[in-house]
Amino acid sequence: MVSITTTRSRDILGTSALRPDGIPKVKGSFEFSSDANDDSMAWGATLRSPYPSARIRSIDVSGALRIAGVHAVITAKDVPGKATYGLISQDQPVFASDVVRYMGEPVAAVAADHPETARRALSAIIVDYEVMKPLTDPEDAISGSHPPIHPDGNIFRHQRIIRGDQTIVGDVVVEDTYEIGMQDQAFLGLEAALARPLSGRGVELIVATQWLHEDRKQIADCLGLAEDDVFLTLGGVGGAFGAREDISLQVHCCLLALAIGRPVKMQYGREESFFGHVHRHPAKIWMRHHASKTGKILRIEARMVFDGGAYTSTSPAVLINGITHTQGPYTCDNATVDGYAVRTNNPPCGAMRGFGVVQACFAHESQMDKLAEACGLSPVEIRLRNAMKTGDPLITGQLVESVAPVARCITETDVSDQEISAI
Repeated sequence: MVSITTTRSRDILGTSALRPDGIPKVKGSFEFSSDANDDSMAWGATLRSPYPSARIRSIDVSGALRIAGVHAVITAKDVPGKATYGLISQDQPVFASDVVRYMGEPVAAVAADHPETARRALSAIIVDYEVMKPLTDPEDAISGSHPPIHPDGNIFRHQRIIRGDQTIVGDVVVEDTYEIGMQDQAFLGLEAALARPLSGRGVELIVATQWLHEDRKQIADCLGLAEDDVFLTLGGVGGAFGAREDISLQVHCCLLALAIGRPVKMQYGREESFFGHVHRHPAKIWMRHHASKTGKILRIEARMVFDGGAYTSTSPAVLINGITHTQGPYTCDNATVDGYAVRTNNPPCGAMRGFGVVQACFAHESQMDKLAEACGLSPVEIRLRNAMKTGDPLITGQLVESVAPVARCITETDVSDQEISAI
């Protein structure tokens, strides 16, 4: 394990701070979670559903268990504690048992002497699926035209924001619908973990994560252990950007280690990483801006629909972030906003840089450009005329006491752009 020295000195203004992990990374001695090994370890692998929506009729693991070098095959029936987990709502199964709700959902896991043996074992597991029609359009989730795909229903959260006069119509009105696709964090250090069973009762896990204590709570619940019996060590994190807030292989790795009584390592490739973690929410956003002839925003109407995929993750919080940033860094006294975060058979979505604000930003900044054109102003001028300042209210009614210098940022960015264009 590489030793990293830190300092408590705070007298660093005006200097370049040395990253504690900078030198080990440059030297190639920094240990990422994928570098964790044990001489006695087995290798774990996960069987995933090839369908976005299907009923599981049966799972036959006998063929996998007959392969030499395979030590264990586990499914939902082997989870000793809580069968589901999640950050806000514990609605995501450790392993699908009766139905699968997205392509790539875990169905079983194996432990074997070699990664290739583990992959062969996965191929030998026979799952009898009854394929069903998937819910892929968020609007069908809202309208109720598709049956619920989960006992908790197809809507994670519906939230409205109503502020000021709802009857105002501007001299200038611009509107459009914006669609933002799913994005993946695509961090370079793929998911990896090493679990060691402890003598008596308990497990140790080395894993790269953004949320050690939340991970430990969820892992302990699923293992049927006290939190004090689950020991987590933060492995070197090779990027995260929100994707490591939710757990991925943590419970699977621990279950396998406890099942065979020896260390187990799991490591995703790039394709499995796409299946194994949450993504940025796709969103469909309609906005209508009402403004005076001089370009002053008078009222905003908006409807936002965030596709959260099969399980909750942080979708309700992402939605709230999105709708509360409808206006962007611009003043607006009147607003009507309707927001939905919905469940579909698409891949689960959760945290990614911006956490719902990026989707709203794409829409409101596009609207500002349209408004500038409609008012005969430059994109810079329309923003300066509406720039938020300290003491202005948000559409939620909150007064902004420490707003960024919006007008200055816009002006200086414009000057920089002009200087670059002149080169």
